[in-house]
Amino acid sequence: MDKNSGYRTNVIGAGEVGRAVSVDMDNDSIHKTNVAFWDTKGNEILGATALPLYGSFVSEENCQLFGDVSGKKILEVGCGSGQSLQYLGKRQAGELWGIDISERQLEKTTQLLTSSGLSAKLICSPMEEECGIPEDYFDFVYSVYAIGWTTDLEGTFSRIASYLKKDGVFIFSWSHPIHKCVVAENDMLIFKKSYFDESWYSVSLDDSTLTLSDRKLSTYVNALSKAGFVIEQMVEQSDDELLQARGENNDFAKKAKMLPVTFVIKARKL
Repeated sequence: MDKNSGYRTNVIGAGEVGRAVSVDMDNDSIHKTNVAFWDTKGNEILGATALPLYGSFVSEENCQLFGDVSGKKILEVGCGSGQSLQYLGKRQAGELWGIDISERQLEKTTQLLTSSGLSAKLICSPMEEECGIPEDYFDFVYSVYAIGWTTDLEGTFSRIASYLKKDGVFIFSWSHPIHKCVVAENDMLIFKKSYFDESWYSVSLDDSTLTLSDRKLSTYVNALSKAGFVIEQMVEQSDDELLQARGENNDFAKKAKMLPVTFVIKARKL
């Protein structure tokens, strides 16, 4: 990640604590806002979080959640500009699929994969909606810092379960719910937002606007259970090597030593 990735990860899931504006929950309005964000300046503002990183200070190379993907059918939810699909394609995945709400992001994915001699079946749609993805088909469905954009978590998890074969694996990462509540000020960590507040909010950045909701960890766990998943592993510990690479004087790394900023869950379809 680049030097701005700490700031970017603070925005995603942290609501720019104290700077967010509460908004009404309206699926169509939220989708339009977020499509416009990713079609224009999304990557410039937030960059791209992609495998082998699950987010700040957590990596697939250290966690080994996928294992051998040779010949496996894989779907990415929120594939962005394609770096994660490229990563798995180079590891001999058998079939790559991606879904994203932004047509512009899918164009970037196509360009990247083509340049690498890879291909994927790409679909432009909100992750919450029926969009023609086959059921009982995939060995893996995964999402790197994208699931949190859904307007219907339970519905999204239910759809993902339908895409997977029996015993198929779902892996996803997002900003840790505790991280969203805490800011660093004067070498102290201060709670500035209620952990239990799951209301929707908008943040304006560089003349662009994004809309999100911060969900409790229990909301994710209960939605997984309702969709028929069993959790096999959860990662919330920051990787020491990645922390050290950021530098001792980096404020975001200091925060990550005190509390988790990213969480990753590996679940299996029953």
